[in-house]
Amino acid sequence: YGFINTCLKSLVVEKYGEETWEKLRLQAGVQDSFLTFEVYKDEITMQLIDKACKVLGVPADMVLREFGKYFFEFCKRSGYDHMLRTLGGNLYEFIENLDALHSYLSLSYQEMNAPSFRVEKNEDGSMHLHYYSDRRGLCHIVPGIIGAAALDFFNIEISMKIVNQTEEEERTGKKEHIVFLVTQNPLFPCKERNEFSSSSQCLVDAEKQIENQLNKEDLEKAKNTNGDRGNSVCPVKKSHWKTLRGIITLGKGKLLRGFDPVYPKSLWIDTKTFCNGLPFHMVFDKELKVKQAGVSIQKIVPGLQTMGICLDQYFRIIHPEVPFTISSIQKFINSQFVFQTRREMMPESWKERPMLELRGQMMWMESLQCMLYLCSPLLRTLHELEERQMHIADIAPHDVTRDLILLNQQRLAEMELSNQLERKKEELRILSKHLEEEKKKTEALLYAMLPQHVANQLKEGKRVEAGEFKECTILFSDVVTFTNICAQCEPIQIVLMLNSMYLRFDRLTTVHDVYKVETIGDAYMVVGGVPVPVPTHAERVANFALGMIMAAKGVQNPVSGNPIQIRVGIHTGPVLAGVVGEKMPRYCLFGDTVNIASRMESHGVPSKIHLSSSAYQCLKYKNFEITERGEIEVKGKGKMHTYFLIRNKSATENEIMGRP
Repeated sequence: YGFINTCLKSLVVEKYGEETWEKLRLQAGVQDSFLTFEVYKDEITMQLIDKACKVLGVPADMVLREFGKYFFEFCKRSGYDHMLRTLGGNLYEFIENLDALHSYLSLSYQEMNAPSFRVEKNEDGSMHLHYYSDRRGLCHIVPGIIGAAALDFFNIEISMKIVNQTEEEERTGKKEHIVFLVTQNPLFPCKERNEFSSSSQCLVDAEKQIENQLNKEDLEKAKNTNGDRGNSVCPVKKSHWKTLRGIITLGKGKLLRGFDPVYPKSLWIDTKTFCNGLPFHMVFDKELKVKQAGVSIQKIVPGLQTMGICLDQYFRIIHPEVPFTISSIQKFINSQFVFQTRREMMPESWKERPMLELRGQMMWMESLQCMLYLCSPLLRTLHELEERQMHIADIAPHDVTRDLILLNQQRLAEMELSNQLERKKEELRILSKHLEEEKKKTEALLYAMLPQHVANQLKEGKRVEAGEFKECTILFSDVVTFTNICAQCEPIQIVLMLNSMYLRFDRLTTVHDVYKVETIGDAYMVVGGVPVPVPTHAERVANFALGMIMAAKGVQNPVSGNPIQIRVGIHTGPVLAGVVGEKMPRYCLFGDTVNIASRMESHGVPSKIHLSSSAYQCLKYKNFEITERGEIEVKGKGKMHTYFLIRNKSATENEIMGRP
């Protein structure tokens, strides 16, 4: 069930983080989440465990043991804590009742294929735990679960080692049979244990003294009473409360010694009442011959009215998966047994009905050399009751199966509702995830068009105020003889050429952290120090310009087939920046600095980086090789002293291009 896979996911996320889980599940090729009541293939769990071993670099037995420990805690957190605690008063009883717990859970998890457990006590205090499973290779989960339960519920540490491992497909129907030797040691030190033992002995001695004293007092009172009233009055028996005082620790409320039951000399119940009072029971001998059967079971399986017939002719054992022999039943006598009627032995008119299953316990009667099977019909819902044409009245009033059917009917309805809610929750989670992915794509597109802080202000519906930047560096570039190229080429060739060039330039804007303002035809404009002011704006733009010259050599002129040539112009000065327009808003720069930078590009030389004097002043002490061009006539500006940027003395070509 999804509950198991959810537990495994929770373990990985809690101990190793979300990233590890994501990596693990992608390698295993499974979904991100699982529905609790949904049935999944075993291969999914096996794949997850296999990939967990590889991703975490941990052996499979350690992963499974760790999962076993965590699974126990996960079950407690999921609301099964109280149910687990009440299974038994000690570890032996706890393990002995695990099959009963699985049987109960199968009412809700109807497709559950649980393992089976059988436990044997040894004379030295150790135990042999037999583990049967249809799934190979998961036995190391058992020490994790049992060890965690022993420590939490009974305050003992245990060690478990495999002493036998076989496959018993024919004998038990289970593919794997593992025998563990379980040895347990109390957590408190030896000294405390001795003190505990001696104090317990003192309590027992004190109890005996109290009881003897009470018995003496009662005898004296009885004699006095007889003396006063004569022989006609019966002796006074010991008071009920005094008897209790004799067997209960004062102030503690715990029994000091074992309980000894009292049995009548003969059975005070007649056969008819017994068969009516326990309508679902059977008694059979070593040869499986039926000696006695309850009235309701006779009604459902009419063949049982013929005493002496063999039980295995009418029933098969569903759980535990053992052969139908007395010796096999005795071996698993502490387990719950599930019988199913054989279809071929039912009346012809009943052949369309689902077969009835009985669940109960076996009790060996040594004096009679017979086995008593006390059972109830295994029914989960009213629908199953109707399918077998049975009624609530067929079940004895004292049998809790009546209540269980009605309660489970409600429980299954609640589970279905819970399942639907879980599915809706999962659908919403997936939709939310897709929405988040689309939001990220939208934001990435928006941030590619506008600076992030400007885009965020626009998303919030705020007006973006224009900002003044006292110093920044602006770059313009264009393609030499672009007009001639356009005249001699197909439009698609121009688009492909520009796209190839701009992709290279765009990557360089990320490398050198400059802001791309816009492109118009073959013109490319970037700025350093806007929208985030930085003192190194001129160096960043200069390095970007050097990268542009190198990158352009990789773009082919569609006319000549040679690398294209570009002109680059750079100027440093103040600007005003802001968003203009509501439709297709753009982040634009305004001021004379923009005009001069454009003039530097238009008055430049192919494959050269043209600098204004203000840009030169920012770069002259920054390890750049710069040559003087001299005074030139600039349109609209008159004479200007300009320079050419040659190279960065302290950076390699790979560093300029952002290569590893």
